[in-house]
Amino acid sequence: MEALQIRIKRVPGCEDIPLPRRMTDRSAGFDLHAAVDGPLSLGPGEIRLIPCGFHIAVPPGYEAQVRPRSGLAARHGITLVNTPGTIDSDYRGQVMCPVINLGHEPFTIERRMRIAQMVIAAVPAVQLLEVQELDDTARGEGGFGHTGT
Repeated sequence: MEALQIRIKRVPGCEDIPLPRRMTDRSAGFDLHAAVDGPLSLGPGEIRLIPCGFHIAVPPGYEAQVRPRSGLAARHGITLVNTPGTIDSDYRGQVMCPVINLGHEPFTIERRMRIAQMVIAAVPAVQLLEVQELDDTARGEGGFGHTGT
């Protein structure tokens, strides 16, 4: 299978920031690095938009999903406010991550630190059809815990 090619452009001044990369051959996600100017302290409950130092051209029919790194979440409570976040195929701005500290202690984000991961996912062509009725299912309208805990 031929690899999908995705164009990436560095932000000027971010030549030292690693481009997104998979840390193992079988990793689904590409690690994203912080392109902050210097150490940035994130207090408990605080949200900051962290730049990643690059722009990306996601091909039509795909999206880039930005997700938390499990190690940061489990050890420090560092995650993303909207997860997964979507980078659409027509977006050309710098990739940024809305990071939140759900931990109890301040957390310092350093330049080049791996702060999130990016997964490339296919987006199927979809046509929504308005109808008067939907088919019945065993679940019906049950939701938000309807199937048990």
